[in-house]
Amino acid sequence: MGMAQPISISEHFGYRKLLRFTVPSMVMMVFTSVYSIVDGMFVSNFVGKTAFAAINLIFPFLMVLGVLGYMLGTGGSALVAKMLGEGQKERANRVFSLLVVSGAASGVGFGLVGIVLLRQVSLLLGADEAMVGLCVEYGRIVLLALPFFILQYMFQSLMVTAERPRMGMWVTVAAGLMNIVLDFVLIVVLGMGLRGAALATAMSQVTGGLVPVVYFLMPNGSPLRLVRPMMDWRALLQACTNGLSEFFGNVSGSVVSMCYNYQLMRYIGEDGVSAYGVIMYVQFIFFAVFLGYTIGSSPIVSYCHGAKNHAELHNIFARSLRIIGVMGVMLTIAMELLAWPLTKAFVGYDEALFELSRRAFMIYGLSYVLVGFNFYASAFFTALNNGVLSALLATVRALVFEVAAVFVLPMVLGADYIWFSVLFAEVMSLTLSAALLWANRKRYHY
Repeated sequence: MGMAQPISISEHFGYRKLLRFTVPSMVMMVFTSVYSIVDGMFVSNFVGKTAFAAINLIFPFLMVLGVLGYMLGTGGSALVAKMLGEGQKERANRVFSLLVVSGAASGVGFGLVGIVLLRQVSLLLGADEAMVGLCVEYGRIVLLALPFFILQYMFQSLMVTAERPRMGMWVTVAAGLMNIVLDFVLIVVLGMGLRGAALATAMSQVTGGLVPVVYFLMPNGSPLRLVRPMMDWRALLQACTNGLSEFFGNVSGSVVSMCYNYQLMRYIGEDGVSAYGVIMYVQFIFFAVFLGYTIGSSPIVSYCHGAKNHAELHNIFARSLRIIGVMGVMLTIAMELLAWPLTKAFVGYDEALFELSRRAFMIYGLSYVLVGFNFYASAFFTALNNGVLSALLATVRALVFEVAAVFVLPMVLGADYIWFSVLFAEVMSLTLSAALLWANRKRYHY
C-alpha cells in the first residue's frame, strides 16, 4: 500500500476529508501539551509538591514570552494561505521566510529579557522564599530554548498551510516522546530534580523548532520553502494583526492563571495552587484538541476567503460547528470520568490535596461543552484576516469575564466557587461569539 496523497487546501471538504486534514494538527497540539504535563507529573512525584507548585507559578510567565510564536504562526498562516489562494506563490514564500526569521530573532530578545526578570516576577506572583529559587532555576533553562519554542509554535500552523499536517504531527510527537524519555533519565535515573525537568523540556523544544527549519530549507513538494526573506514590514504587521487574538488569548490565559494562583494562595494556600496546576495540565490536553482543529481548518478558511469561494467557506463553517459540538460533549464526559484517575496520577500521595483537586477537576470540566465554540469563533475571524474581532473575542473571554469571576465569586460565595469562574466566562463568551458571527455573516458570506 502506498502513502495517502497530501490533501490540498483548495479541495472540497466533506466530514471525512476535513477530519483527515485536521486530526494531525489535533494530535500535534496534544503532544505539544506533553511538555508541561510530563514535567509536572515527574516533578510532583519525584521532586515534591513545593517544586510542583513552583513550576505552576512561573509557567504562565514563560508562556507569555513564548506566545509570540503562536501569534506569528496563526496570523502569518492566514496571510500566507490567502496569498496562495490569490495565486501569489513567490510572495507567499518570501513572506513565509520573513516570518520564520522574525520569530527566531524575537525569541532571542524575549528570552534574555525573561531571564533577567524571573526573580522579580516570581516574587510578584506570590512565591515564598522556598519557591523563588526553584522558579528561577526552572525558568532560566527553559528560556534558553525560547527561539526554538517560538519556531515550534509557528510551524504548528505553517506546516498545515504547507499541506504537510502529518509531518508537523510526527515532528511534534517525536519531540514529545523525547521529553518523556529525558524526564525519566534526568529526574529519576540521574536525580537532577527540577533542573532535569527544565533541560528535558528545552531539548525537546530545540528539536521541535529545528527540524521544520531544515525541511523548508531543502527542496520539498509543498507550496512553501524558506528563501531570501522579503523585507515587507506591512506584511509582517498584517500577520501580527491577524494573530492578535492568539496573542491576547494566550497572554490573557496566562494572566488568568496568575490571578487564579494569587487568589488560591490567599484563600487556600499552596495546596490550592497545586490543585489548579493539576487542572491546568489536564486542560492542556483537552484544549489542545480544539486548538488543533482550529489550526488544521484555518488555512482552508483563509484560502477560500482569498479565492472568494463562498460556497466552500460556508461548507467548512457549518461542518466545523457540528464537529466542535460533538467533540465538546465527548470531552466533557471524558473530563468527568477521568477526574479520579488523573488526579491520582498527579497528587495521589497526599489525600487532602487529592480530594481538593478531584472536586475542582469535576467542576472545571463542565466548561468543555462550550469552550470549543469560543475557540473556533476567534480562530475563524483570524482566518478571515480580521484580527480585531478575533482579538476582541479572545481578550474579553479571559481578561474581562474570567478575571472578574476569579475575584468576585470567591469573595461573594466562598473559596470553593472560584472553580466555577471558567464556566461563567464561557457562557458569557458564547453569547458574544454568536452575536459577532451573526452580525458578520453577510460581509464574509459564510
